Amino acid sequence: MNKAIVFDFGQNWLNYSEKALSDDKVRQASADFDKLFDGIDLVGRQMVDIGFGQGLGLLIAQSKQANVVGCDINPTCYAALEQSQKHFPDSTKIPVVIGSILDKDTLAQLKQQAPEGYDIVHSWGVLHHTGNMWQAISNATSLVKNDGYFILAIYNKHWTSPIWTVIKWIYNKAPVALQKGMIKFFTFLFKKAGFSESTATRGMDYTFDVIDWVGGYPYEYASKKEIQDVLQSKGFSLKHYFPTKGNTGCNEFVFKKNK
Repeated sequence: MNKAIVFDFGQNWLNYSEKALSDDKVRQASADFDKLFDGIDLVGRQMVDIGFGQGLGLLIAQSKQANVVGCDINPTCYAALEQSQKHFPDSTKIPVVIGSILDKDTLAQLKQQAPEGYDIVHSWGVLHHTGNMWQAISNATSLVKNDGYFILAIYNKHWTSPIWTVIKWIYNKAPVALQKGMIKFFTFLFKKAGFSESTATRGMDYTFDVIDWVGGYPYEYASKKEIQDVLQSKGFSLKHYFPTKGNTGCNEFVFKKNK
């Protein structure tokens, strides 16, 4: 399948920030952020968010006095970040690098922002959409300083994962009318399976989450063991693990780099 086919995450995030983001969703996102970052001091720490999307991770971390840098391949995400910033009146301008974590130039720019490395590298639900997940993970880990943290979420490997790969590919090749029909169908299907606005996490909106899920291509996935084995080989120890509540959702990992 042609890896050049890429879903427009940036436009979906901008639509979310403009039409769905609310103070209640910000509070929900903050609560989930606190759970994932439990025990990690952010005050004065250098943090990069790879694939920052709508920018909530960056803005919440900045509100906790972290020194943050954003990275995203889609320039529209910068507009989404600016839109989300309206919910953080005390926020300040955040440096952003537009580029792929797979690119050497992008890595070089990120390293210039923190020459000694980052205390925290955060990438939630992103690296499996790069078209080369394992290289993306390797590049991201190269930014973590000794004793720093690598926080990521990756789609769980399930027997249905190859089927979803095909569905996502079809969606991105389909005309707009068919795409809208697919979103309506899967919205109905997911609600029948018990997923709705009330089950959304991290400040997400159900409608835009369905679009993100059905359209999200390139698409890769991994088991907990595969992720843990690769990170351990790179000198990281698993500190926290939060399994997905669904079969193919994101498993969340908090790794610490050994000294």
